[in-house]
Amino acid sequence: MKKAAKIIISGGGSGGHVFPALAIAKALKKIDHNIEILFIGAKGKIEMEKVPKAGFTIEGLWISGFHRRKMWRNILFPIKLLNSIFKAHALIRKFKPDAVVGVGGFASGPTLYVASTKRIPTLIQEQNSYPGMTNKLLAKRVNKICGAYPGLERWFPKEKIILLGNPVRENLFDLSFEKEAALKHFGFEKNKNVIIMIGGSLGASSFNKAMKANASFFKENPQIQFLWQCGKLYEQAYKDCETATLRNVKMSAFIDRMDLAYGMADLIIARAGAGTIAELMVIGKPVILIPSPNVAEDHQTPNAKALVDKNAALLVADNKIETDLLSTALELLKDEERKITLGKNIKKLEVKDAAHKIADEVLKLIKD
Repeated sequence: MKKAAKIIISGGGSGGHVFPALAIAKALKKIDHNIEILFIGAKGKIEMEKVPKAGFTIEGLWISGFHRRKMWRNILFPIKLLNSIFKAHALIRKFKPDAVVGVGGFASGPTLYVASTKRIPTLIQEQNSYPGMTNKLLAKRVNKICGAYPGLERWFPKEKIILLGNPVRENLFDLSFEKEAALKHFGFEKNKNVIIMIGGSLGASSFNKAMKANASFFKENPQIQFLWQCGKLYEQAYKDCETATLRNVKMSAFIDRMDLAYGMADLIIARAGAGTIAELMVIGKPVILIPSPNVAEDHQTPNAKALVDKNAALLVADNKIETDLLSTALELLKDEERKITLGKNIKKLEVKDAAHKIADEVLKLIKD
């Protein structure tokens, strides 16, 4: 009887890394339910909560990112890195993986470095058009690189790159439930428009400031219901502000049931990260994108403009959120024809089966 494959998936730090990782893991289990999967993440980060909740085992490394602006915060970095390399070595020696997958984020660096020194087949999945530092450093060591955007040969060896798209959470592919059930879940009323604002798993400061500053808009527009995802970092600071206490606004640190949130939404406001955009293409609803100004090479702006150029989304600059966002949203809600057009056009851009295709590439590495 053939022995089941053993695979380590490493990385995280934000939902943009964790959810693609989980999608790949679930695709692997669909191909062969006997496959054993171990996650390796960073202690204290989102993956340490989300991975066990999804039914997978995870081990944590004592690792954090390198701070380019506040160099004093890097005092412990060399110690953390060495500690993580030693622990990754111990975990790999114990688990004996047939392949190791990195999805970006702090933990994937030590894990894939150790795996490559042991000549274990390795693959990284790069979600963005501009790669993170960890994946840049790993590129020469790994066997294969699965990307979502063209142009990655600027940073990675061309012969290793395969463009397969970004994996998306499995439960987003079936939004056939009753909208009424979703409204009830979040405590919203029927027959009123719903806008959801998602600033990423960690939250977005500018989103939250805009919401706090515009309590009057929600008072004046009781026909609009608003689901505001503020992020765990900001929950305490905003939970008692006037906007958060209004009947037609629901504030949440994190939205666990994104399938229900997307399903009930008439309009979605979001950052323009690669993972978020991949989900929005699956959902196929009108979207206003607000690129984050705090990312490498401003890569979210071209992400958003690529959709705007195809009449598949609207764009509001981050520094215009307080003044322009809600009026733009209200205007779009009133324009039924434009909403339909935006929804249809973004749906056309969906890349299907990315998680399954990446899982296939992982298993090919083992066979090779």
